[in-house]
Order: sequence, then C-alpha cells, then structure tokens
Amino acid sequence: MRRRNFREKTQPLVMIIPMIDIMLFLLVFFMISTIYMVQTNTLPVSLPQSTTAKQETRPNIVPLTVMKSGDVLFDKDSVPNQQLAEKIHKALEVDKDTIFVLRGDKAARYESVVAVLDLLKKSGARRVSIATEMKK
Repeated sequence: MRRRNFREKTQPLVMIIPMIDIMLFLLVFFMISTIYMVQTNTLPVSLPQSTTAKQETRPNIVPLTVMKSGDVLFDKDSVPNQQLAEKIHKALEVDKDTIFVLRGDKAARYESVVAVLDLLKKSGARRVSIATEMKK
C-alpha cells in the first residue's frame, strides 16, 4: 500500500489589495499634509481677495510678507531691505526655480509691495506669485 504524501506543495498567497489600500492611504495622507504645511509656515495677514486665487504646492516656496506697517518679512524673519536682497540671492543659489510668494497686507502701502517686487526682479527671481484670498 502506498503512503500519501501529506506535504503538498502549495503556493504562498500574496494579498495585494490590502497593500494597495495602504499605499493609497499613505499617498493621500502625505498630499494633504503637504498642502497644510505650505499655509502654516506663513504669518497671518489680511490678503486681498481674488476670484482666480490658486494655491502653490511646490516644495521650494519662500513667502515674502509685506506687513501693514511696511516691514518686510522673509519667511517669518523681519529683514531690512538691504539684507533682503542677500537672502533672495542665497535662496536662488540653492534652487534657481524657487518660487517667491509675495503676501501683501490689504492695508499695506502699494509703494512697499512694488519695492519688494522691484528687488525680486533685480535679484533675478524668475518665479514670483502674489498671494490672494478666494472671494466667497
């Protein structure tokens, strides 16, 4: 009489659907968290409103904030205009495609905002955005 071989060779099962679910969850989580990181690293200012407002989500974004008093903040640091040009040059040395987001308070003088735009142009910044709020 022959003995049966109870050690049958079975293929291991790879359940790919739960793995896909986890990867999609992680993808969505990181996409949403980076969107909120862009907004939280700036100072609260009263921005003008626009119907075509769009939010930038690229990694090399440097916010330049013109306060109501006319002070200019380079990424949350108060900087005089003489040092602002140096900081812009350093940011452009790190990455030529750095996006500068100009955030001007509604009550800020137009002259202050234009002075920062002029300084960006002289420094060689190629990508400049003006931050606005979406009209409701």
